[in-house]
Amino acid sequence: MTSPLYNASVPVLQQMLRALADVLKKAEDHAAQKNIDPDALLQARLFPDMFPLARQVQIAADFSKGITSRLAGAEVPSWPDTEAGFADLQALIAKALAHVESFKPGQFDQSEGREIVLRPGTPKEKKLTASAYLLHYGLPQFFFHVTTAYAILRHNGVEIGKRDYMGAY
Repeated sequence: MTSPLYNASVPVLQQMLRALADVLKKAEDHAAQKNIDPDALLQARLFPDMFPLARQVQIAADFSKGITSRLAGAEVPSWPDTEAGFADLQALIAKALAHVESFKPGQFDQSEGREIVLRPGTPKEKKLTASAYLLHYGLPQFFFHVTTAYAILRHNGVEIGKRDYMGAY
């Protein structure tokens, strides 16, 4: 039997990362067709105090690698988040997908009760079981940043809809 945490994380992250890659491709094509500087989209925000599109994608990728690594009891890799263009963001998503796909279901066996410590040794330290981490922190954070990236692009005229957001499932 496959671990419930594997089923609730890896396939979901794969689906949404692929959908995010497709949405970014549509955004890049939109910019080219409308003769828009790609940076106008990459630096677009929904509100001045929010992160721009490029950072939203970076954070979504960061959460995908953090979720899978922590649930499997593996080291979370450190990536520099220096992506500047659409091609860089596509490469980041491909790297995140490869990382997510590198985990096998058996690595998640009996991980539901594993303790996940966020921000260890700081005043903001938080201890959660792996299942609470996934369901109440990791996935909501991941979906927030994927959704915000989608919303930024939709707000800026990229012709995308719910099917684009959901991707293939």
